[in-house]
Amino acid sequence: MTYLLEIAGITKSFLDIKANNNISLKLKEGEIHALLGENGAGKSTLVKIIYGILKPDSGKMLLNGEEYNPENPDFARKQGIGMVFQHFSLFESLSVIDNLMLGQDEHVSRLTVMDQLSYIKDEYDLYLDLNKTVATLSAGEKQKVEIMRCLLQDPKIIILDEPTSVLNPEEVKKFFHFLKKLSSEGVVILYISHKLQEIKELCDFATILRNGNVVKYCDPKILSINELAKFMIGKDINQSYKLSEVEDIDVMNINNIKYNNPELYGISLQEINFNVQKGEIFGIAGIAGNGQSELMKVLSGEINNIKQGSILFHGKEINYLSINDRRKKGMVFIPEDRSGHGAIGNFSLIDNLLLTNLWDVDFFKNGVIDYIYSAKKTKEVIDEFNVICKDENSLASSLSGGNLQKFVVGREILKGPDIIVCEQPTWGVDIGSANMIHDFLLDKARMGATIIIISQDIDELRKICHRMAIISNGKLSKIYDASSITSENIAIEMAK
Repeated sequence: MTYLLEIAGITKSFLDIKANNNISLKLKEGEIHALLGENGAGKSTLVKIIYGILKPDSGKMLLNGEEYNPENPDFARKQGIGMVFQHFSLFESLSVIDNLMLGQDEHVSRLTVMDQLSYIKDEYDLYLDLNKTVATLSAGEKQKVEIMRCLLQDPKIIILDEPTSVLNPEEVKKFFHFLKKLSSEGVVILYISHKLQEIKELCDFATILRNGNVVKYCDPKILSINELAKFMIGKDINQSYKLSEVEDIDVMNINNIKYNNPELYGISLQEINFNVQKGEIFGIAGIAGNGQSELMKVLSGEINNIKQGSILFHGKEINYLSINDRRKKGMVFIPEDRSGHGAIGNFSLIDNLLLTNLWDVDFFKNGVIDYIYSAKKTKEVIDEFNVICKDENSLASSLSGGNLQKFVVGREILKGPDIIVCEQPTWGVDIGSANMIHDFLLDKARMGATIIIISQDIDELRKICHRMAIISNGKLSKIYDASSITSENIAIEMAK
């Protein structure tokens, strides 16, 4: 059997945390290999070692039978290893095509890249307006740019970290077809995803990590989702939820909201109408780039210059209130982009908690920040949401993507708000953490909180929402009962 990449005894520690402990892994030509584990299990550390971002403390790697010690990502790419990161590495002020060109060798012409992009579009319909400025893209669209840039490198090994979070079901099918075509030509796919049904459908083999150790090598197709999850987190997963009781009391009314987006390639909102009641979880689904980010900004107060329509909170108009003024009234917001928008990487967790509590007098004593109280509240979030980190003084950038997401969600939920507005609350987190976030949201709803979830994960919305609608091209569909909406309903509404 020919192995393209062999890893033996890889160990990597950060201070007193052993992120990888004696990990061995073999990738054979043409294999689609899943790397599974809960957030903080060591997946990101391992793939960063393979890609040349980190150096292992011990262990060895062989590429095509030769010793492989990547000095940096450029060295790894030249050896035929490409990677799509969960967090983006794009130049925000440049266009999509400029970002794609920066990833190419100097001798590659723009025309050649355009031809390759045309092929990629035809193969699995992964396409964006190439002249769009990256700063105007949603997080989902930015991930598409990363995927396109990786495919342009013609790699022999592709590391994919949550690559389908931006794709609708039909695009996922086309994407899987493309990956299978690549694997049939001998390309190795190292596939990281928390969507275990995808793993069962796509992957030939799986390596499961827990607490930095390999706990299982297996064929994922022969194990149930619950069995895979149990190896990942060490316990059974709750697959069913009991919804909260909804009271006939309107908490928020969105009446004929219209927003003309001044961004050249932005999406404008057109006559958005819905209401949410006390104890209700209301879902808004849609493909990335159809107005979700704009709607989130309107609801949160990032955009508060609406010219048409009204937002009523407990019957009072809040159109022109800022984010902090809306927070003072009992509203909290969980943005899609946890790194940069939800948290600042080079700030400690304490300081990141303070960022959304600067209006709260409890965090101040005699006009000065009370860091003892702030540290206490930060530790509460860490403990309640099982955020894996050294302590409350850890930099946000030191956390894995999933653990940072848990921190951002926990920071808002534990305030005991009247209404929680969240966009992609479980994006990039493992199945155990997603269940925990869902449980917290349901508990808050049972206690009378109102929750709006904007998500591309249809299954998530069907599972925990009472009602839901689809947003497409800035328009909101009619409202459906979440338990009875069909795939056909969703497809029709998304196509409008």
